[in-house]
Amino acid sequence: MTPNHPHPHEPRSAEQTAQASGAPEVVAEPASDVSGESIAESAASVADLQEQRSVLEQKLAEAQDSFLRARAETENVRRRAQEDIAKAHKFGIEKFAGELLAVKDSLEAALASDRQTAEDLRGGVELTLKQLVAAFEKSGLTEINPTGEKFDPHLHQAIQMVPSELPEGTVAATLQKGYLIAERVLRPAMVMVSRGADEARS
Repeated sequence: MTPNHPHPHEPRSAEQTAQASGAPEVVAEPASDVSGESIAESAASVADLQEQRSVLEQKLAEAQDSFLRARAETENVRRRAQEDIAKAHKFGIEKFAGELLAVKDSLEAALASDRQTAEDLRGGVELTLKQLVAAFEKSGLTEINPTGEKFDPHLHQAIQMVPSELPEGTVAATLQKGYLIAERVLRPAMVMVSRGADEARS
C-alpha cells in the first residue's frame, strides 16, 4: 500500500500548513461583550433622566401652587384696600360731623333763650366760635390768614393791587380767610396785595 501523502499540487489548510512548518497553533479568543455594557450604561442614563424629570415636575407644581396662592393673597389685599377706601369715603366725615353737633347745640340754645342781653349773646357766639375752631383743628382743617406775609399764588387769590407802606408783593389785607385740609388747599385766601411804598406816596 502506498503512503497517504498529499498530492504536491493539492492545496493545504492553515492547520496543515502550520503543522508542516512547525509553527504554534493560534487559538482565537472570544470577543468581549461591548454591546452589553453600552446597553447597561444607556439604561442607567435613562433612569437618571427620568428621576431628574420627576424632580423638575414636582418643583414646577410647587412653584405654580405658590404663584396661585400669592396671586390670591394679592387679590384679597387689593379687595380689602378698595373696601377700606369706600368706607373712608362714606364715613370720613363722621368724626367731623360729630364735632359739629356741639356747635349746633350751642346755636340752638342761644336762639331758644328770650332773656339774653347783648353781652350774653356775644359771649355765646364767642363760645360757639371756639367750639367750631376746635372741631376744625381736630379734623386737620387749618386757617390761612396771610396779612403781612409774602403773596403766595398757591395759597392766596389776589383780588386787587393797592398802594401800601408794606413791601411790594406783600399781602396788605385779607378779605376772606382761606383754609387747608391735610396740607391741601381747601379754599385760597382772598387778599389785596401791596404795590409798594413808592406807589403809596404817589
